[in-house]
Amino acid sequence: MNKKILTAATLALFATAAHAQSSVTLYGLIDAGISYANNSKTATGHDSIFKYDDGVAQGSRWGLRGTEDLGGGLKALFVLENGFNSGNGTLGQGGALFGRQAFVGLSKDGAGSLTFGRQYSFSTDYLGGSYSNGGQTVAGNYAYHINDVDQLTSSRINNAVKFSSANFAGLTFGAMYGFSNQAGAFGGAPATGPAAAPVAGSSRAYSFGANYANGPFGVGAAYTDIRFPGQASPTFSTALANVTTGTVRDLRTFGVGGRYSIGAATLWALYTNTRFEPISGSSTTFTAYEAGAKYAFTPALTAAAGYTYMHLSDANTGHWNQADLSVDYALSKRTDVYALGIYQIAAGRNKGQDLQAQIGSSTSYFNTSGTGSDNQLAFRVGIRHKF
Repeated sequence: MNKKILTAATLALFATAAHAQSSVTLYGLIDAGISYANNSKTATGHDSIFKYDDGVAQGSRWGLRGTEDLGGGLKALFVLENGFNSGNGTLGQGGALFGRQAFVGLSKDGAGSLTFGRQYSFSTDYLGGSYSNGGQTVAGNYAYHINDVDQLTSSRINNAVKFSSANFAGLTFGAMYGFSNQAGAFGGAPATGPAAAPVAGSSRAYSFGANYANGPFGVGAAYTDIRFPGQASPTFSTALANVTTGTVRDLRTFGVGGRYSIGAATLWALYTNTRFEPISGSSTTFTAYEAGAKYAFTPALTAAAGYTYMHLSDANTGHWNQADLSVDYALSKRTDVYALGIYQIAAGRNKGQDLQAQIGSSTSYFNTSGTGSDNQLAFRVGIRHKF
């Protein structure tokens, strides 16, 4: 009897140890609320709009992540992350089941991780969350730049191999490559053939970056190059017409940002430069400058302000000035409520892209002919719950 008890206790001990070495976590968040925008484009002109809006402060999602301890500081890891719309329950990211992230890999203590799958570029990893108005405040997807042209919030690379270093006294760095997965088109290829029987193209991408964060100070830089972005499936986040119609040969974006905290205050600034190279014709350059600040009046109450200037350089030059104010109140560690306001004014011939997809597709564009309103004001109240 004593031997049986000892054997059972030993097996139980090993089972507990094995369980402790491996874990799988279900996580996610839901962001929902009501938004208002004036001067929204309609079929007959302009009007205001009130709407249920999902995923403003952050995109609604759920996911699974797990690790397995393989011994000697080596671990296996995976992430499967789904995006969805809480208003109608539909899938995000073009209907992909795990369109936000889907990867598996290995990590080694003191070295870093090597992962394989659909993953964020370093423009999103290093710049979007730490040094932008959208990442630092609940202005979120309303504050990111026009149609995410510079890949700050949702630059997901398909078929990617990614190395991310360990943290070396505050310094991290990495590089990734996304394969085209098409024979004879290692560098990607445009769609070809007649409209009745088109031959599908392919996209390839690479990205690299570095970030240093130590105490109150942080600075980071990243570069992302996407060949034939219109041929990626699921598609990249940007909805600019020249990308979605497949006329862009190369989307190249570079950015550098910095952050500094002083007591309860945090200041940040970011610069990005994005070039669109068409299959034929001259290239277009989109430049964005932004700065912002937030202050925690209490552990629960934070107010923030941000300013962004955006400039498009081509035959249809456009300028955009945007300011945002927000207040966020934490009801608990997992639930907060917030309110924000954003004002944008546009100038130049190509002012048809405004608060755009952040407010709601075709109902929110400025009049692209340039004869309508050149400014827009939007308000939002929302709730965000993390689990």
